[in-house]
Amino acid sequence: MNKTSGSKALLDELTAQQVEVVFGYPGGAVIPLYDEVYQEKYHNILVRHEQGAAHAAEGYAKASGKTGVVFTTSGPGATNALTGVADAKLDSVPMVVFTGQVGRALIGTDAFQEVDIVSMAKAVTKATFQVLTPSELVPTVRKAFQIAQDGRPGPVLVDLPKDITTADVYLPSRPAPVSETLPDDNQVQFQEVWETFKKAKKPLLLVGNGAAKEETSRLVREFVTQTQTPTVATLLGLGVLPSNDPNFLGMGGMHGSYAANQALSNCDFLLNLGSRFDDRLATKPSEFASQATIAHFDLDPHELGKIITTDYPVVTDAKVAMEWFVNASQSEPTDDHTAWLAQVQSWQSEHPFTYQKETGVMKPQAVIEAVSQATHGQAYVATDVGQHQMWVSQYYQFQQPSHLVTSGGLGTMGFGIPGAIGAKLAHPDQDVVLFLGDGGFQMTSEELDVIRENQLNVKVVMFNNHALGMVKQWQDLFFDQHRSRTVFADQPDFQKIVQGYGLDTYRLSPDNWQAELENALASSRAAFIEVEIPADENVFPMIPAGEANTNMLLG
Repeated sequence: MNKTSGSKALLDELTAQQVEVVFGYPGGAVIPLYDEVYQEKYHNILVRHEQGAAHAAEGYAKASGKTGVVFTTSGPGATNALTGVADAKLDSVPMVVFTGQVGRALIGTDAFQEVDIVSMAKAVTKATFQVLTPSELVPTVRKAFQIAQDGRPGPVLVDLPKDITTADVYLPSRPAPVSETLPDDNQVQFQEVWETFKKAKKPLLLVGNGAAKEETSRLVREFVTQTQTPTVATLLGLGVLPSNDPNFLGMGGMHGSYAANQALSNCDFLLNLGSRFDDRLATKPSEFASQATIAHFDLDPHELGKIITTDYPVVTDAKVAMEWFVNASQSEPTDDHTAWLAQVQSWQSEHPFTYQKETGVMKPQAVIEAVSQATHGQAYVATDVGQHQMWVSQYYQFQQPSHLVTSGGLGTMGFGIPGAIGAKLAHPDQDVVLFLGDGGFQMTSEELDVIRENQLNVKVVMFNNHALGMVKQWQDLFFDQHRSRTVFADQPDFQKIVQGYGLDTYRLSPDNWQAELENALASSRAAFIEVEIPADENVFPMIPAGEANTNMLLG
C-alpha cells in the first residue's frame, strides 16, 4: 500500500470519486487540507460564507445529478453550513460535507473553534462520521459517497480532526463495485398495480423529485403518451413532463393549478412516482385523493404510509418502475377514459393561471413568461423562496427535468444566489437564470462576488416589492392585514450594491421593459435585472393552510 498525507489521500479519493469541483472556505483547522489544494491546484470555488458553500453544492448536485462536495473549517465554519445541509436532506440531494475539527487531543476540551458538529448534524444528514485514526480516512470517504448516492440520496458529514489531515495514511485497495438488482417481489407488486391501473376510469399520475432524472423522465413521457394519463407534478417534479404537454395539468398543492387539484381530488386511481406527499401537496391528508386507490412508489420505505395511507406501497426506483410500466402499457391497453380526459381539459380551460395586466405596470408573471419564451423553456432556473418561486412554478414552461433549482422542503431564503452558482458550474454552456425577491437577495448577496470572480454568466432577476411578499400575503389574507415587520419602508440601493461587485445592472422601465430584458438576457456577461412590481401582487390560486385541495382561493 502507498503512503501519503491525510490531505492528499482525501483529494486523491475525491478524484477517484470523479469530483470535479469543491465549494469551500478555509480556516485554521483545514489549513493543511488547503495547502494540499494549493499544491494540487485542486478546483475549489472560494465562496464568501459557508452557507453559500452548502447551497452552491446543492445547486450543483440538483442540476447535474452528481454529488456536491463542501469543505469548511471547524466550529463556526461547520455550523454555518448546517442550514444548507438540512436543505439537502429534505430535498434528497447527494452531498458530502467535510468539516475541519480541532486535533484529536483537544476534542472535548472546548478548544478554540471546537463544536461537536457530528452530534449537531445527525438530525439533518443520512449519516455522520468523525475520522479518529488515519486508517479510517479513505474507507470513510468511500462510505460517505456511497451513502450519499444510494437509495434516497442525501447529505453525509465527515468530520476531520486537523492532525488526521497531516498524518501518514496508507491507501487501501479499491473494492469491486456492488450492483443492486430489483427484488423479485416488486415484479409481483408492479403487476398488481398495473391490473388496477388499467381498469381505472379516472387515472392520475403524480411525479415528484424521485422521477426528475433524464432517463426516468423519458420513460414517464413514453408511458403518459401511450396511456394518455393526466399528470400532476410537485414543485421538484416540474419538467419531468414538458409544461406544454397536453396531458400535463401543472403543479398540485397549495399554489398549484385548479385542474391539478381538482384531478387529485376526483381521480379513482393515483400513481405517485417519487413524491413524498408533503403538506404543500396533500394540504389536508384526511381528504386527499379520497376517491382513489393509491399506489406509492418511493426509494425511501419511511415515506410509504407516513402521510397518506396507500393501497400499494412499493419500495422501488422510479426508473425501474417506469421501465416495467412502459413495457406493460405497450402490450396491454388500458380501459377507455375519454370522459376523464375531457373533464380535466375542462378544468384547465375553466380556471387557467391568470393575472391582471395593467398599463404601465410590470407584472412578475409577464416577466417570467418573457424569460421562458426567450430561453425556450430550456434554461436552468434557480429561485430563492417566496412569491417569485411560486410564480416561476406557474409561468415558466419547463421542458426538462431537474431544470428548476430551488429549495423545496426547507424553503430556505438565501438559497437562490449560491444555488444558481452551483447550477452554472454544473452547466457552464447552458442558460442559467435566477429569480429572487428583495428579501432573499440580502441573505446571501455576498456570493455575487463568486459570480464576478469566476466570470459566471448568470442572469439575476430580482422582483422588488419592498416587502417579504409571501409572509405579507398571509398576513393580509388571514391576520387582518397586520403587516408585522414585513414591509421595507427603506431599502439600500440594490443597483449600487451589485455594481460594487462588478456586475452589469439593469432597472427595467414599465414602458420598455421587454426590450431591456431582451438586451440583458442576450449579454455575454452576468446581469442583475431589477424589476419593480406591485406591492400587493399576490400568488393565486392558494389553498389556505389545513384546507382540502378543492378549497382554492382563485384570486
